[in-house]
Amino acid sequence: MIGENIKKLREAKGITLSNFAEQSGISKSYLSNLERGLKKNPSIQILEKVADVLSTDINELLDRDIAPLKMSKEWNEFVEEAIKVGIEKDMLENYKELIAFIKWRNLKEAQR
Repeated sequence: MIGENIKKLREAKGITLSNFAEQSGISKSYLSNLERGLKKNPSIQILEKVADVLSTDINELLDRDIAPLKMSKEWNEFVEEAIKVGIEKDMLENYKELIAFIKWRNLKEAQR
């Protein structure tokens, strides 16, 4: 169950197994075995690394009823619009940086 949830979240975010391994510092073979259910009881440390890369928390990884994408209608529309204007998966990191900058700027303005 944990492995299935990890795989659904990873694929929903467009992260390849190789990139996932690299970002988490966990071997690709271990992650593959985890996703396929061959490894069933990962340590808390492994779950923390996985959750960090997937921008989620351990509770969501353990959720038995996880949907591939738990998004509101507005988020689905946002993603569809992003695709329409040509934003591709390999560009997402740049947009994450932009969003982080906007959050930082808004925080600084609020502190004034």
